Parts: sequence; C-alpha cells; structure tokens
Amino acid sequence: MTLFILLALVSAVVTFLMSIVVLKLTHKYRLYPKIRERDVHTRPTPRLGGIAMFLGILVAFGVSYLVASQFAPLRLIFADPHQIMAILGAALLIVLLGVADDIWDLDWMTKLLGQFIAAGLVAWQGVQVFSLPIGGLTVGSSWMSIVITVMAIVIVMNMINFIDGLDGLVAGVALIANGVFFIYSYLLVRDTSPTNYFNLASLIAALLIGACVGFLPLNWHPAKMFMGDAGALLVGLLMATSAVAITGQVDPTSMNRAQLFPAFIPLILPVAILIIPLLDFGLAVFRRVRAGKSPFSADRKHLHHRLLDMGHSHLHAVLIFYGWTAAASVGCLLYYVLPVFFGLPTWWATVFLVSALVICTVVTLAPLSRRKAIEAASQLAPVTDAIGIPTIARLDPLDEASDNAKEHV
Repeated sequence: MTLFILLALVSAVVTFLMSIVVLKLTHKYRLYPKIRERDVHTRPTPRLGGIAMFLGILVAFGVSYLVASQFAPLRLIFADPHQIMAILGAALLIVLLGVADDIWDLDWMTKLLGQFIAAGLVAWQGVQVFSLPIGGLTVGSSWMSIVITVMAIVIVMNMINFIDGLDGLVAGVALIANGVFFIYSYLLVRDTSPTNYFNLASLIAALLIGACVGFLPLNWHPAKMFMGDAGALLVGLLMATSAVAITGQVDPTSMNRAQLFPAFIPLILPVAILIIPLLDFGLAVFRRVRAGKSPFSADRKHLHHRLLDMGHSHLHAVLIFYGWTAAASVGCLLYYVLPVFFGLPTWWATVFLVSALVICTVVTLAPLSRRKAIEAASQLAPVTDAIGIPTIARLDPLDEASDNAKEHV
C-alpha cells in the first residue's frame, strides 16, 4: 500500500508542476478556444490540462518500472511489457486526439474513430475481458473478447467526456471513483493472493488518483485550466482499462456460497462508480437520437446544466455529483468489504446505500421545493391595483425565471 501511495504522489506532483507549465504556455501562445453557447464559464480558459495529466502518469509509470527492477512483487506487473506499452500508446493517441479537438474542434466521426483505434490497441495486446464472474462464464472467442473490450472502453471514455462541463467535476468524480476502485482491487488481490498485493488494475487506479489530485487545484472553481477532451478521454480510457484488467481476478467456481456475491463486484463496481456519467450518457444519446441528431452532437441539456437551471450554484452542482458518486461506489464496495473482512451481513451495506441515496435525492431536489415555497408566498401576498383595491399577484419574476429554466431543460 505504501508503494502505491508513493507512486500516486509522484503522479500528483508531476501533474501539478506540468499543469503550471502548460498553463503558462497556453496563455503565452493563446491556445484556448472561444466561449461556446453551451459553456458555463464566461471567459476564455485553456483546455489542455490533459497533457499535464498524461505526463504525470507517464513519469509515474517510468518510476514504477525502475522500482520494479529492485522490488520483485512489483515486477509481476511489468512481466508483459507489451501490455504496458499498449496502454501508454493508447493514452498518447487519445491525448493527441483530444488536444487536436480542443484546439481545432474535430468532427465527431474522427474522434470516435480515434477512440476505437486506441481501445483496439489495448485489447490487441491482451488487456481483455476473457471471463465474466457469472458461474464461470467465459467469452466464446478471442475476437468476441476484443469486441466486448473495445466497446466497453469506448463507451466509458464517452461517458466521462459527456459530464466534463463544470469546474472540478471530472477530476473530482474520477478521484472518488478510482479511490474506491483502488481499495477494492487492492483488497481483492490481498484476499485471493496473500503473497502478492500488486496488480495492473491497482497501479493504474493509483496513478490516475495522483493525476486527478495534482490537476484539481488548477481546475477547482473558478478554474484556471480545464482538462479538455484530452484529459476526460484519458481518464475514461484508464478507468475502463483498470476495470477490464481486474475482471478476471475472481474465480467463482472456487468460492463457497457465502463468498459468491463478491464475485459479481467486478461487474457491479465499475457501473456503480460511473452511475452518474452512465445516466448522463444514456439520456444524452436518447435525447439526441429522438431529435434526429447525432448522438455525439453537443447541447446544453446535460445533468450538470439541469442542476444549474434548478437553482444550484456551480459549487453545489459539483458537490452533488461527488455525493452521488460516493454513495453508489462506497455502497457497492461495502457489499464486498463487510461480509468478507468483517463478517457482517450485507443488509448493513443496503442500509448505507439506501440512506445515502435518499440524502442525495433530498439535496438534489431542495431548490425546487424552496423555489415553490417562495413562489407560492409571492403569489398569495396581497397587493393593490391602481385604484387601491387588494388583489392577488398572478405573475412574478419567479414564474418567468421558472419558464426560462424549463425552456433550457
């Protein structure tokens, strides 16, 4: 655990320093786009933070390789260097693609093609879904394994990219999600392989946590710099790759009945930690296809836009996303941790999950109740007309604001 923390710290420090360098260069050469209609920010802001995040992760991988030469347990991760090179190559490709889009605004077909190539590179070098923890189910063929892996990686990349619309949103959500996923992957390998706690999924998650920590200070509201498509797609690529890498860690056939539920966590946890991006992605695709548009066309109807229209401040909207992500991912993790490590029944995890989701729902909908109460009080307040006769207010500025908000939704 200590080594993972130190490697994450390397990633964080390098990312932070490189973020400052990239920020100064982008301002010097004015490498930032104009304000778009769907943007929330009001001043031109650099969007090349993904470069700094990639450099932080790249340096941390290099340090990991050097440490592995002196530390035998970590050496197992680098036993197949082709996998590492494929992951880094795919990351480089996706960052270059994202930078080009952040500067020149590429069309969606070019971006999607690049995403498939990057995901295909990862799958081609063996980071694939070979088996699923459902009664020992295995993927029917190598080609099917590659197809499933590529589709999963591309979908996750776009899910993360879709929610990148508020200061600190993706970096914070990824930090929480990967923090939970790192704990799970570490405990899983510790439980199944007591002599070796090191695996590729945990390493990727740790380095990604460090990159998010290093970038967040410059991305916090009001943001000095955005991670852009380069950063969001990079985060999605690495999150999906780590999830794919951990899927085969559990063998359900070797478990007794009491341990069977944890075998499903490799499938459930990636969905849980991405529940908000998944919801936003699904709604966006459905909305755009129904309107006869491309599912990758841009609009101002994402979940973070709706939270702002409901009356939440920028900071509150971001914190709400954090809350939903933490509730779903930690609740899911408890289904594995409580029975396996503490001998407690899983209904404790259910109590936590339900309670957390209820709290998140109340906080999310609070502005609607508050606005309705103010609106009702305003409409029922007595006023006088031109000749002094008491009347009831039928329309006030809150009505107009509500109507405008509905138009955006």
